[in-house]
Amino acid sequence: MATSPISSIGVGSGLPLDTLLDGLRKAENAPLAALQNRATKEQQRYTAYGTILSALDGVATAAASLGKNETYNAVKASVTGDTFTASSKTDSGAIPGNYTVSVGNLAQAQVLSSDGTASRSTNLASGSGLVDISFTLDTGDTHTVSIDAGKSSLEDIVKAINADSKLGVSATLMNDGTENPHRLMISADQTGTDNRVTSITLAAGEGTSGIDLSGLESVLSYDNSNPEAGGMKQIVAAENAQVSINGILVTSQGNSIEDAIEGVTLTLVKKTAEDATPDTLRITRDDTVANTAVNNFVSAYNALQSTIKALTAYDVDAQEGAALTGDSLARRAQTQVRDAINGLAVNGMTLSSLGIKTDPTTGNLSVDNEQFNEALANNRADIQQLFAGENGLSKRVTAATEVFTKSDGLLKTSQDGITRTLKQLDLQYNQMQARIDQKMDTYRTQFVQLDSFMAQMNSVSSYLTQQLSMLANLNNSNNK
Repeated sequence: MATSPISSIGVGSGLPLDTLLDGLRKAENAPLAALQNRATKEQQRYTAYGTILSALDGVATAAASLGKNETYNAVKASVTGDTFTASSKTDSGAIPGNYTVSVGNLAQAQVLSSDGTASRSTNLASGSGLVDISFTLDTGDTHTVSIDAGKSSLEDIVKAINADSKLGVSATLMNDGTENPHRLMISADQTGTDNRVTSITLAAGEGTSGIDLSGLESVLSYDNSNPEAGGMKQIVAAENAQVSINGILVTSQGNSIEDAIEGVTLTLVKKTAEDATPDTLRITRDDTVANTAVNNFVSAYNALQSTIKALTAYDVDAQEGAALTGDSLARRAQTQVRDAINGLAVNGMTLSSLGIKTDPTTGNLSVDNEQFNEALANNRADIQQLFAGENGLSKRVTAATEVFTKSDGLLKTSQDGITRTLKQLDLQYNQMQARIDQKMDTYRTQFVQLDSFMAQMNSVSSYLTQQLSMLANLNNSNNK
């Protein structure tokens, strides 16, 4: 007996085969959910270890600052007046002191100018081939730039000069608005007499002949020994800076003077007016550097404590742990860093005596800045030894954190192990999912067959019922 194709299982038989198949899928997927849950927890552990690594790095960085000797010997510069400014780096080695500073002269760069010409685009050389333009500085250094005679206008000269940084000069064009308005301006790149141009000479390039250089020479040549003979004239002379520091004359090629006072950079702004009182410079201790370093360490230490506490906590009400609840490695990191700062003492000086206290309830540190600054002012050497000495806080904390943070440290090794576990879980998940998919395909095939068989049986049953009904009606008619 022919039957029509079944588009959905259960249609032919009337049985809830789709529902049964979904139930089987859920039952088969239970192990997959367990694998996924485990992978999620492993990933949370990996991330949590990364968070602890970051917190430990913060502690190590802050401890390293406490281990630098310059942290306790930093200075700051203060200036009265406006003829100069002063600065000093933390590690410059500057020594506290007072200075009177009188600026006698500011350094300036040499500027040369040509006479005006009618055109900025007309070639100044005739013929073909290369022209060498050589610039000689006061130091004796000579640098040459070459141009093509066919491209020897003022514009071409400016482009060639500015394209070569080795020349030590820069060029520009100026329009003065006269009948011959275009002037070539050449400026030394650096201030001071060492950087001034002493001569500009022109010559035909190697292997080149028949070039007329007279037009170029009338604009560009220069000789400081005979300044009126060339095409360029000096309109601003190069000068060196001169400054008197506590009566000692100091000269400089530039207006930034380094280490005339050890560890201090002076930037000259303007000359000291005649008969004016010299400005003053005061170099003093800058204890804010050490204070900041201590507070940064305390903040980093407390952040580590809070991080580990949060990652190892257990929520009693929700009966749920954090990513590292019960994890011994996290607690070990916390303990070793805490032990590194405990028991520190130099000549009877401890962290507590400096105003760095530990809260007995939370384990966090706090700083009494006023107490610390007073101790630093009165006992700088011992404080430096306490923090930066061979057995000081900096080296002890660094050693404690490196066990966990180095490339083959405990935390990185644990993360590597988690990575391997996640790869294995992913492989297991894919293999199990493939087996489940295959099993579900088998179930579906069997259900389709069952549905088709039941549909046929229902059809046969309907047919027999119909025939028996017709037979019963026929018997009833005969009995009448």
